[in-house]
Amino acid sequence: MRFNEIVRFASRKTIGAGSLCLLMSASPARAQDVRTVKCRFASLETGNAMPAILALSADGAEFPIAVPTSSLSDETACYSKTNNFSFLQAGDHQPAAIASIPENVKSALLVFIPAPKTPNTLPWRVFVVEDSPRNFPDGGAFVANFYGQDIRFVIGESKIMLKPGTFVGVARPAKRDDFNMAPVAFQFLQDGNWRNASETMLRFLPNKNYVMFAYLDEVSGRPRITTVQNVKLPVTVPEVVAP
Repeated sequence: MRFNEIVRFASRKTIGAGSLCLLMSASPARAQDVRTVKCRFASLETGNAMPAILALSADGAEFPIAVPTSSLSDETACYSKTNNFSFLQAGDHQPAAIASIPENVKSALLVFIPAPKTPNTLPWRVFVVEDSPRNFPDGGAFVANFYGQDIRFVIGESKIMLKPGTFVGVARPAKRDDFNMAPVAFQFLQDGNWRNASETMLRFLPNKNYVMFAYLDEVSGRPRITTVQNVKLPVTVPEVVAP
């Protein structure tokens, strides 16, 4: 696999650092005061064990959510009176993370990432990406760079470079073999040199896509690619009004 020509660059929102906030006990709110977003969750498979996480319902009650490391969770309704959605640690009910979801986003994928252990910092950051066909194209792939340096990769005929903290949706490869397979290869920038991380063939089928996270494995100290199959494609749905 040759990387001598990078033909497309992608730039999106960067990963924001978490900040500490005081969570007030939510009082019952009128339906029109509460914002609802359809959320799915995932986390990076690092040396930090993902604790049980709680979200807040429309009336402020706590309920558990699944944040898997090797798949995407089922869709869950998230509620907030602002654009900041709060999550708690189930063990001590202390703040775990805050997801800032833009007002125009109705459905989102929330990726939990361990935050640096510094004073007045929440333990987890949340990378938010709109759950849309543009970001998760039918039969294609979604790639996010959580690695601290540039990455570049090939998916079919697409050759793309990503800066740290950015993401891109990649269309289904047009050039596939008789089994709908196409090449996928990743390189990471290390000490000024491009190093191979993975090279494989994947089957790209309609009504499915791949979600790929590039990051540094804290246990081994090596760059890593995690790939999960997304079998639930995002669709346009009406806004849900909290009861």
